[in-house]
Amino acid sequence: MLKTTKDKLALSLLPILIFSNLSLGADHPFQNVATQTSQEKLAPLSFTLKQAVDHALANNPDLQIAIERISHAEAQLGIALSAFYPQVTARASYENSNNPAQVFSMILAQRDFNANSIQDINNPGYRQNFRPEIIGRLSLFRGGQDYHQSKAAELGIDAAEFERSAVHNALIEAVTTSYYAYLAALEAQKVAQDSTHAITSELNQTQLKYDAGTALKSDVLSLEVKLAEVQDAGIRAANGIELSKTSIANLLGLPSNQAFTILSPLSILTKPKLTTSFNDLLDLAMTERPEIKAAAKQVEIRVHQLKIEQGAYLPKVDAFVSYGQNSQHPGFSGQRDNVAVGVAAEMNLFSGFNTKQRISAAERKLAEVREMERKTKLAIEQEVKIALLKLEEALARLRVTEASVRAANEALRLVNEERRAGMVTVTRYIESEVARNKAQSNSIAAHYDALNAETALRKAIGDWK
Repeated sequence: MLKTTKDKLALSLLPILIFSNLSLGADHPFQNVATQTSQEKLAPLSFTLKQAVDHALANNPDLQIAIERISHAEAQLGIALSAFYPQVTARASYENSNNPAQVFSMILAQRDFNANSIQDINNPGYRQNFRPEIIGRLSLFRGGQDYHQSKAAELGIDAAEFERSAVHNALIEAVTTSYYAYLAALEAQKVAQDSTHAITSELNQTQLKYDAGTALKSDVLSLEVKLAEVQDAGIRAANGIELSKTSIANLLGLPSNQAFTILSPLSILTKPKLTTSFNDLLDLAMTERPEIKAAAKQVEIRVHQLKIEQGAYLPKVDAFVSYGQNSQHPGFSGQRDNVAVGVAAEMNLFSGFNTKQRISAAERKLAEVREMERKTKLAIEQEVKIALLKLEEALARLRVTEASVRAANEALRLVNEERRAGMVTVTRYIESEVARNKAQSNSIAAHYDALNAETALRKAIGDWK
């Protein structure tokens, strides 16, 4: 189940993978060539992170499917409990026969028997019988099968609830991750735009110097190459923004003709902090993760289903009552009514080894779900460990990249001063510009990687169940 949930939401992680390969860039070239849809445009929406999460929880199809499964499990419980109530059936039958045994039985049931009823018992002629009746049955004992069926159905509701919680937990993580990916792509695009502006300005100045004969043609060409590189990276950055918006729209259950915007946070996103040990996080995950609780419920369900199959060896006892009338003509007469009350017991002595094989199949299913429970625990332990390691790595990278940004900015400032004084070549300037841009991109990536790692860790311990 854990793998299924991850597979369903894997699309939401696509923007993160794309952002990891982003360079610097310029404006999105596709913004001026957007095609007009034939569908009627809906009123545009806007979402903060909290609003996006709330909308996803109300409209995401995966969560709605999980909710419907809970309703289905509740209906299954109602079906199981129906075995404890009397079963009442109304029936009407008509017979017309000249069979001596049947005719004689009809005469007796219709209370018409007398000494002259049948002159020739071997040739009684045709006689008809109308019988309306009501039959009631009540199961008194079925080897405990009804009880275990109802308990399994109750556990099925609990399991469906935990599965819904698992989808809820994973959905919030996916929306949060996609939201951060969108913000990261915006930041990367901004860096690309700043780089484009700076290199364009330097290119214009160098072109003027070349025209005046004070700069080399190679300097102009080097800057043109660098400008093409950052513009190309800008295209990919802008496309990353659109991909992350597409992922968010899918998670929020928005139709294709729904325009929407993602609102940036009002304040700077804080840096994640790590204050809890792995063992404490693992203990929390084993206690809180709904997948573990759902797996445990599946084990209990299989235990009851095994007992259901074992109950087939025990006798079954039913009580019944039948009330009706027998008459030659339709209608009802209290003088011809018949009542039967009784108890019936039956026991299967030999079923061609069917019961034995059903029990064996139930035992294997029980062993299977126990292994699935163990597998789920191992997978969650690995998930917590990986999320923790990624958070530690991102925080370490963030500290390093912040220092590198400060150093790169200072280096670029010094190079610009030396450049204006004619002390360095354009190649040195380009190297400094590239180093500064790379440091900024790495710092942005590290910050959002840390936020995403923190989000994954919160999901791993079942924080949003």
